[in-house]
Amino acid sequence: MSDALNYLLKARPETMGHYFKFLKETGNHLDPKTRNLISVITKVHAQTDRGFRQYLGRALREGCTPMEVLDALLMAFPALGLAKIIWAVDIILDMNIPGFAPEAMNAQPPVWHDLMAAADLPSGDVRRLERDGRGLFIYRDKKNYQVYDSHCPHQSTDIPQLALKGTTLTCPKHEWAFDVSSGDCIKKGNSPLARIESKVVKGRLLACW
Repeated sequence: MSDALNYLLKARPETMGHYFKFLKETGNHLDPKTRNLISVITKVHAQTDRGFRQYLGRALREGCTPMEVLDALLMAFPALGLAKIIWAVDIILDMNIPGFAPEAMNAQPPVWHDLMAAADLPSGDVRRLERDGRGLFIYRDKKNYQVYDSHCPHQSTDIPQLALKGTTLTCPKHEWAFDVSSGDCIKKGNSPLARIESKVVKGRLLACW
């Protein structure tokens, strides 16, 4: 939040409170993916670098694919224009998110991979494993599972199990740190871990890539 907004909140809380209440309640009837994609477009329209990076990360964490992000940008072409779309893509390239690489986006349709018995990972624990040529970190919170690519979003360093302490994962190359319970980057960087779609079927944890 800017210094100006902080000032107005302190100086005129009775007025600004209505504004922030309005913002909080908009989008209540949209699913999280759609809501975050719209937020991404608004940040591109305003050309807010920090906001765009923040909401792009949220959209990806909510399950948006890189192709869906690009579709949203291109669908908004009449409002954004080519220059703002190029501005957004330059930032995406700077963030070096693996899923946006051309070879990744033009790959074969994703398939479901069997990872493990869901019950083998206790609630609150994190495990690293290799499946079908891909390194993964898996976090469980009761019935919810989070599956992440083991590569750091900074420079694609493959992060080992030894880099994990509790729920904090620290890349050994440049010390970007992540909270595996959410995927958020909590130190040095600003890009989240790449989240992989997962589900439990007949007691087995599956992931799609």
